[in-house]
Amino acid sequence: MARARSGTTLVLCACAAVAAYLFSAATFVAAPAARAGVEVDGRVLASTFAGLSPLAVMQPAGAYDSVVAMLQSWLVGGIVLVLIYGAAFVASIANPLTKRREEVKSQVDAERKGAK
Repeated sequence: MARARSGTTLVLCACAAVAAYLFSAATFVAAPAARAGVEVDGRVLASTFAGLSPLAVMQPAGAYDSVVAMLQSWLVGGIVLVLIYGAAFVASIANPLTKRREEVKSQVDAERKGAK
């Protein structure tokens, strides 16, 4: 029985020694020393500045004074949108190339009927 306890004690001491070895190892590795200063490209700096410059301009708040003003702006915007879509629709109907193709097709059909 004394032998069993001494074996257990020996195993426990060995485990404690291994644990102490593993936990005492260096866990922090220092970064390599800096070689030179960081190189900054001037173009990147200029483009970043140009991209962020509109944020520096102060702009007034875009709030409406009343509900009537908001409705008027929506009405004007809607009318402009309808006018743009209307102009595009008229341009698609009044396409001179399409009209000319239809004329040529009718002439070709008339010639084919006359040839038969």
